[in-house]
Amino acid sequence: MNRRVLFTGLVCVFLSACAVETPAPIPTITPFPTPVPTFTATAIPPQLTLRVTGEVVNCRFGPGVVYELIDELRQGQTARAVGRNDASTWWYVRDPGNPNGFCWVSSSVTEIDGDAVEGLPVIQPQPASVTKATLRAEPDRIVVGCDQFPQTIFLEAEITTNGPTFVTWKWEASTGVSSEKVILVFEESGTQVINDYYQIGAPNEYWIKLHILEPTGMVRQVNIPVNCTLP
Repeated sequence: MNRRVLFTGLVCVFLSACAVETPAPIPTITPFPTPVPTFTATAIPPQLTLRVTGEVVNCRFGPGVVYELIDELRQGQTARAVGRNDASTWWYVRDPGNPNGFCWVSSSVTEIDGDAVEGLPVIQPQPASVTKATLRAEPDRIVVGCDQFPQTIFLEAEITTNGPTFVTWKWEASTGVSSEKVILVFEESGTQVINDYYQIGAPNEYWIKLHILEPTGMVRQVNIPVNCTLP
């Protein structure tokens, strides 16, 4: 009796192990819908027509008479204003003389067509920079007797900016001598002159450099050949 029960149990185990399982249904994959792009209209900044009321109006690098003159507008001439300063006392306009350029004109000598002045964006003026620098030496060549040293070379530099700024500069010579940094104050656009001198102790090929460090990196150099003749 025990054998029959054991045998029956083994058969049940064997049949259970050999039973064919019903495969699970394959899940249906629903693709995500492709998002439809949405387009938002970009607001176009207003551009107002400006008319010159003064006889001759200066168009400057920045909003103020301390900035460099870029162009002149005549009475009755029009321009497109694309911005203003904080106080709306200067307009930032497309320069009629340069289609790719911009400049500032005073509101006191112009009038604007339309009532959307407050819609013009406030434009921050660009920082003033050094626009030109020159350096010359006098004399620019020396030929003297070999017993006539030292010789003095006089230097003159001119630095031009397009607005009020601080210009940091220094000298450097081929002999390894370098001056301290000097700050030149520009209260308005224009040119300032620097005069200095340098002493030469022997014949050689010398050079002297003017380094403009701020606000615009710039270097100007003069070469000074120095020769001597024996008595």
